[in-house]
Amino acid sequence: MPDSVDWDKLKTFHAAADTGSLTAAAARLRISQSAVSRQITALEQQLGAPVFHRHARGLTLTEQGRILFKSAKDMAHQAALAQANIMDSQGKPQGILRVSTPISLGSNWLISILPEFMEMYPLIRIQLLLEDEEHDLSDFDVDCALRPWPSTQGDVIERKLGSISQSLYASHNYLAEHGAPKDIQDLDNHEIVAFGGLAPEQLNSTNWVLTLGRSPDNPRIPKLAVNNLHGIMRAAEAGIGIVGIPDYVVSMSRRLVRVLPQVSGAPFDIYFVYPTELRGSVRAKVFREFLVRAAKDLQPSN
Repeated sequence: MPDSVDWDKLKTFHAAADTGSLTAAAARLRISQSAVSRQITALEQQLGAPVFHRHARGLTLTEQGRILFKSAKDMAHQAALAQANIMDSQGKPQGILRVSTPISLGSNWLISILPEFMEMYPLIRIQLLLEDEEHDLSDFDVDCALRPWPSTQGDVIERKLGSISQSLYASHNYLAEHGAPKDIQDLDNHEIVAFGGLAPEQLNSTNWVLTLGRSPDNPRIPKLAVNNLHGIMRAAEAGIGIVGIPDYVVSMSRRLVRVLPQVSGAPFDIYFVYPTELRGSVRAKVFREFLVRAAKDLQPSN
């Protein structure tokens, strides 16, 4: 690699290769798309070889680009780790903490408790990434993650925060029109909102409402299927049907009430995960300790 290739060009190339498009790379780096294009063109001129195949649907790496991407990824990892270590060496919890979390858990429960954490640690700034897929922590573009399943990745530190309970809910409007189910069998006479075909594979109890009191081979057919917990809650608030969802999802909703309170779905655990490289991170430590205390409120109040 020519000595004249600087880190800015490599960082821009890494962002474009990682996202697969100039537009997404520009958004990640907070620069213009034309600036991204110029830096990549300059990089290719210095290398004397193309690093991307450009087509209408985005970018794909050339053979030379794949070789460069591996090196740039390692450099990005080391640079991010060095920055984290420098911040933590100052002893006081400070700097940016990048957190990956499922959409419903992040937008309902986590955001509701973040003001308390930010008041306790005013020098820490949170970047929250809401996503339902398991983020690859080896990329080191996030510092930690909350997950409703054990990690499937190696070389991480994992701490169980607590167990999440599940119950049946419906809106006031739905119950006024259809009445409340009298028992489990009566659910057959009601509209159900459940996960669609893209339900997280790790949560085998996600659609428990469809087989409650029935054979797994003969599930109820939902009135509406949605592939996101937050969307399911909103559908229930709109009066479309009854839902079986984690209790924390409805903690901020005044439009849903619990039905068949004697019935509960299978609980599942929530985990806090971070790379082993951040074992000594003060920011990750204080955030983990805060979540352990806050997770005690994830249990429902019957």
